[in-house]
Formats: sequence, C-alpha cells, structure tokens
Amino acid sequence: MKYTSTRDTTKRVSGAEAIVKGISEDGGLFVPVDFPVLSKNEITKLCDMDYPERAAFVLHKYLDEFSFEELIDFARKAYSRFEDNDACPLAKIDDGLFILELWHGPTSAFKDLALTMLPYLLTASKKKLGNEEKTLILVATSGDTGKAALEGFRDVEGTEIIVFYPESGVSDMQKMQMVTQEGSNVNIVGIKGNFDDAQTAVKKVFTDNKFAENLAQKGIKMSSANSINWGRLAPQIAYYISSYVDLVDSGEIQNGDKINFVVPTGNFGNVLAGYYAYRMGLPIAKLIVASNSNNILSDFFHTGEYNVERKFFKTMSPSMDILVSSNLERLIFELEDRNSDKVKKLFSSLAKNEKYEIDPELLNQTIFESAWADEEETKEAIFNFFDLYDYALDPHTAVAASVYMDYIGETVDETPCIIVSTASPFKFAPDVYNALGVGKVKDTFKAIPLLELATALDAPQALKELKDKPTLHRLIVDSDQVADIVLKIVETKN
Repeated sequence: MKYTSTRDTTKRVSGAEAIVKGISEDGGLFVPVDFPVLSKNEITKLCDMDYPERAAFVLHKYLDEFSFEELIDFARKAYSRFEDNDACPLAKIDDGLFILELWHGPTSAFKDLALTMLPYLLTASKKKLGNEEKTLILVATSGDTGKAALEGFRDVEGTEIIVFYPESGVSDMQKMQMVTQEGSNVNIVGIKGNFDDAQTAVKKVFTDNKFAENLAQKGIKMSSANSINWGRLAPQIAYYISSYVDLVDSGEIQNGDKINFVVPTGNFGNVLAGYYAYRMGLPIAKLIVASNSNNILSDFFHTGEYNVERKFFKTMSPSMDILVSSNLERLIFELEDRNSDKVKKLFSSLAKNEKYEIDPELLNQTIFESAWADEEETKEAIFNFFDLYDYALDPHTAVAASVYMDYIGETVDETPCIIVSTASPFKFAPDVYNALGVGKVKDTFKAIPLLELATALDAPQALKELKDKPTLHRLIVDSDQVADIVLKIVETKN
C-alpha cells in the first residue's frame, strides 16, 4: 500500500517511508491512498485470535510490505509487556455498556498500545529502506505520550529521543514518570508554556529544511513518535476492531450489528483511529468525541469553525488540554474529498489567523457526535460511576462517561456502547480520590494507597515505585529555544 500527504496528493511513499519520515516535507500528514476492507467473514476469523494476532492482521492490511510473520513477531514482543498478556480487556459495566481498558501496559496509559509497537516498526522500516542513519525521535507530549515514547525507545539501537512537555501542564505523576526515565538515548525537556507551544515548536523544527540538512550532514534524520506518525496511529486501529470482535465472540452482539464508541480526546488521534476502522467496514453507528473544558473540538463539530483564539484551561485531564488538534487534518482531508490544495489553505489560515472554517454540512453527514464536560461534571462522573458500578475512572475517561450519560439522556440511544478508557485511575490518584468524596489529599504518593483502600484495587507497581526514583532530567526552556536545544543534544550525544 502507498501513502500520500494531506497537503500534496501527488506524493507517493511506502508504508516504511511514511513511518521513518514521520511527517511529510510539505508539513502534511501521511495517509493511506485507499482504505483496506474488513469483511464480515474476517471479523468471524478474528474471534479465534489473541490480541497480538488481531493487531498483526490489521496492520498487515496497511503495511503489506511487512510479512504477517514479521508483524506477529513484533506484536507478541510488544504486548508481552502488558498485564496478564492482555493488552486491552473489555469490561462489561451494564447491559449494553462496556469499557475498553487501554491502560494495562508499562506506563499505564493507552499510548502504550502503539508506542510499544512503533520501535519495532521503525527499526524494521529502516532496514527495508537500507537506511543506516541515526534516527532522532522528536516528541511533544501533553502527558502520556512522553513516557510511553521514552519507555518504548529506551536504548533502542540507532535512535535518540527528545521529549518536550509543558512544564506546568502535566500531572505530578506524568512528570515523575518522565523526569526519572532511565536510558542512554533519552532526553526530556520542559517547556515554559502549554502543550500547543511544545507541539508548534516541534513541528517548526520538522519543517525547517535547513535544520534537516544540518542534521543530515551529521548522519541523522528526524522522525516522530506522536500520532502524526502513521506508525504510531496504525496500531491504534486494531483495538477498535478487537473490541468489536470481543462483543461478537462473547455473544453480546451479532456480527454486523452496529455499536457506538465514546472517546475522550484532545489531539484527535485516538478517535481518528476509530474512524479509520469505520472506513474499513467496522459497523460503527456513532463515534462520540468527548472534550474537557478545552472544548475546541466540540465547538468545531457543531459549527464547522476551528478557532484557537480562546481561553486555555488547565484541567484534571491534562492529556486533553490541547487547542491545536494535529490529527484533525487527516479527517478534514477525507471530508474535503481529499482535496490537498483545500487542506493546505485551511491550515495556512490556522497558522496565520489562528482559525479556519469548513462547511458544517460536511460534519453533519458523518458518524461523529461531540460534547464536553467541565471540571465539576468530570468529578461527578467519577463519583457516580463508582457509586453505580463500583468502577473507578481516571479523569479523561470520566469526561467520556459524563458525555455518554448526557448523550443517552438526550437521545435514548439503545445501541451498545464502548467507552474508551485511556489511563489507570492511579495516574491521577489525588483527583480520583478527592472526587470519590471519601477525603481530601494533594500529594500523589499519599493518594495512591488511599485510593487502593477506597476502591479495593491494586495500583500498578511501576507507579508506586516512582517515589523512590531520582530525578534525572531537569532542563526547562522557552519554546523558542527548542531548535537550539535539539542541536545541542545532538552535538553532545553524536
């Protein structure tokens, strides 16, 4: 299968090239030239497969230059790091309501599903292309991507990784996970600003041709572990398909029945993976986009206008504290009938005027619904869900639960629904514990045992051990210093 750019449809690259490059030279994102088909019979066959086999099956449809044997080897190695070798269990909460638990990996967040696979895909892609250059992985993170990328690429031969995070825009636990990260090739840098500042600075480096030429002279090429990289996004498609297969296999639905997904999202990569599964033929009735107080996506789906000139909120769901949703470009590319010239104009407008607008009718014709939950509604969802179902939600998943409950109240939609759960509640222990109403605590590591007691759950051991780990990374810079810092790190390590 070939890939093209959202900003230049004359471009054609292989899957391996798309993964190694990360982002197109024109600033666009790589997308498949067409979508592979998932048949009803294939869904039946997937029932007899475990998750690594299902993931390899889906990836092989998009990355056909890899053999299925290669992909299953990668998947088994990647997902062997998950609890009980079960990468994404589906929990039944109530009749017709399920939660897809994507946080059983090494960093307790959904990013692990892709970022344990990406290092294998990247190194194999380089070999297929005969690429012996060192790969510099640049990452902007709103919290969870950073740790997952660092853990995935730690000490991977031929790579160097630099993660930029908003210094005061992630949770204490997320920051501790990053600044204590070990590895000879890992670098973590705090940014004075928010995630959008970090993401914009990193994208600027990616599209600076002179900077790329400078690195090339040193035998280095840049790539990304953010969901702008196709190798990061593609593995996420698999868990939507796998969760549907689980419902069929358990007899909860019949093969061919439609279901809904509710997805908490900020950068739009997670829910976009669900849309791609839908385009393959997965029977999805609604993809419900759940936003927090930074409700730019909700506004967009209701009006067609994307306007970042708005107040930015720091919330208890920091991985969604985003105003510039990179992966929305891929959806707009599809909605605008793959008109790359139109996409280029829209995102030029975003860069210059901080906004763009599409015909809202294009959105009305999609399977997307969207709504948002503020901080109080998020707290109420944590309390109510535990009270009703004895199930503890992290704040991001609580945003989705709040949006879902409102949606059901308004529509009385009886379609079976999966809430996509994105992080362990223990990654945000103080907020979850306080929302349960059993007490108040601020300190993360004091909150963990209290939350264990309140919920009768065991916190992931890796999170509990963080309090005893030394801080290894203390660098904090202004966003306009990102390029200089990248060059300095490269010169020091090369």
